[in-house]
Amino acid sequence: MPVACAWAGSRGHPAGFVDRPGTLDFAAILLLWLPLEFAAGARLVRLPARGFLHSVAYGIAILLGLVLFTGFRSFPAMKYNLPRRRSDFGLPLAAFAITAPVLMVVGIVIGFIPMPHWPAAAATGGRMAGAFGVILAGTALPEEILFRSLIQNLIVLRFGTSWRTLLGASLIFGCAHLDNGPQPLPNWRYMILATIAGVAYGMVFQRASTVLSSAALHALVDWTKHFFF
Repeated sequence: MPVACAWAGSRGHPAGFVDRPGTLDFAAILLLWLPLEFAAGARLVRLPARGFLHSVAYGIAILLGLVLFTGFRSFPAMKYNLPRRRSDFGLPLAAFAITAPVLMVVGIVIGFIPMPHWPAAAATGGRMAGAFGVILAGTALPEEILFRSLIQNLIVLRFGTSWRTLLGASLIFGCAHLDNGPQPLPNWRYMILATIAGVAYGMVFQRASTVLSSAALHALVDWTKHFFF
């Protein structure tokens, strides 16, 4: 279905970069994302296998999205490339220094996270370093490709760069966390924190030359929450 939408949206247009996405392009993204978001078909799968199959399906959807929107529907500014400037390394660190205290204070006030603590004794330096790599590759980068390279980028291409489009894309990212635990669903606490984080991720994505910069910030935030909260 995503392929059909992308094919139908490309009819009558010459091959090459597409400057302004259409309705069918947004429909293709929704058809890539919503079945995963709402765990379509989960009842048909045995419970022990659901987590693994969901990860596989997520990877397939992201790969298909990259094929459709870099090769077939070639939109500019997806930033699916390695870092090209020194600032690509500094932006995530600077944004983390600004964003982390805000997320910490808001998260504690609304009851989403507890007070900070030192990592557990079993969390050695090697394990913590390895966990960062897993979070970056398994969570942060796929989500940044979906929510920044695809959703935010196409919204900007369609409606222009402004604080409204940044906030709109961040709100979509926040709402995607309403069905995440551990608090009762809909998890509005998670939505608030994810929306704030989404603004920071989106700003880094806009200023960097690669999606890896916003993915690095995303991984830093998730890694810090995992070990210190």
